[in-house]
Amino acid sequence: MNAPLAERLRPETLDDYISQTHLVGPQGPLRIQLKQGLISSMIFWGPPGTGKTTLANIVATQSGRPFYTLSAINSGVKDIREVIDKAKQSGGLFTTKNPILFIDEIHRFSKSQQDSLLQAVEKGWVTLIGATTENPSFEVIPALLSRCQVYILKAFEKTDLEQLLHRAIATDKALAEKNIKLEETAALLRLSGGDGRKLLNIFELLVNTFEGDDIVITDDIVLAKIQNNTARYDKTGEQHYDIISAFIKSIRGSDPNAAVYYLARMIEGGEDVKFIARRLLILASEDIGNANPTALVIANNTFQAVSAIGYPESRITLSQCTTYLACSPKSNSAYEAIGKAQQLVRATGDLSVPLGIRNAPTKLMKELGYGEDYKYAHSYANNFAEQEFLPDEIKNTKLYEPGANAREQSDRNFLKQRWKTKYGY
Repeated sequence: MNAPLAERLRPETLDDYISQTHLVGPQGPLRIQLKQGLISSMIFWGPPGTGKTTLANIVATQSGRPFYTLSAINSGVKDIREVIDKAKQSGGLFTTKNPILFIDEIHRFSKSQQDSLLQAVEKGWVTLIGATTENPSFEVIPALLSRCQVYILKAFEKTDLEQLLHRAIATDKALAEKNIKLEETAALLRLSGGDGRKLLNIFELLVNTFEGDDIVITDDIVLAKIQNNTARYDKTGEQHYDIISAFIKSIRGSDPNAAVYYLARMIEGGEDVKFIARRLLILASEDIGNANPTALVIANNTFQAVSAIGYPESRITLSQCTTYLACSPKSNSAYEAIGKAQQLVRATGDLSVPLGIRNAPTKLMKELGYGEDYKYAHSYANNFAEQEFLPDEIKNTKLYEPGANAREQSDRNFLKQRWKTKYGY
């Protein structure tokens, strides 16, 4: 049986690899490591179909190392130990030819399974390459994460996807025998969702629906032949992003009915429970913030709860949090404040901290004036001392603007009492 088109087109060298130029380009870290022959343990984090497995294969092939692979979906601690034992026999300790152990879907490993990798990685029995679609900060244990470089792979851009299609037509033997004319590609690219593998699978399916070898592809033809087959909720495709967007915007717009509807769409589609909870956690700060600080507590407790109980019971906890956040007063003042502050830092660089509020742990620092002019707020009336805490170059800059809601009105009144002349409240 013929391999799928995506497998037939899998590149074997970095020069044939499409996309991820920040990793494999002339100054990309992976290309540099391969040139030097020193490969560190790493984790590839990115959406499906962005070439994580392909990169691992290329690294192993071009470095000339033994290559072992496991899937976290169907492997246990016993499988890990067996591979590590084989790797120890085929390589030395911290040599340029240490075996590579590739683990796909590494985020699916439990803590104990990840723990079983630590010694092998630390002692150099294997060079670990993990692939994950989930944020490794949440899904990979800190001890293992600290021993790995994390490289982020991005969804394919339009030019990458078009290049992939043209390469398929030009180089694949089965497609080259047909007279394929790509008149329009927008529908194909949209249905792919930036997933190169999905694009090639859809394209191959589309080509096989034609009778004869003269094939003209337009957006209307793609939608007529393919869209009905891809309309189901896809956790990695376009509907994934459309529905989570609608979910967040419904909560932000204070519509609990729409919010819980889109929540149900995700639950029925099998969406990762922790993905939903993380989005609620982010929203609690970004869109509610200081208008209702309890929202962050509720969202954090929700994340902890659903991580412990999973489906189906977690649907109730998610519903409670969703409706609570939707009905909460809204403010993005904290989000706006950090955005302004980061822009200011990028524009002004590393400005000197005023001497009066610097740390003075040694006698010399005290003699140099570190901390000398610091005014301890609690020693003054109303626990407030008039002192400038920003560097001189940006003094009197206002970054936080309290929102127009009851909770933040108290912040505004508080600041008004103290900084009327400074901020003009």
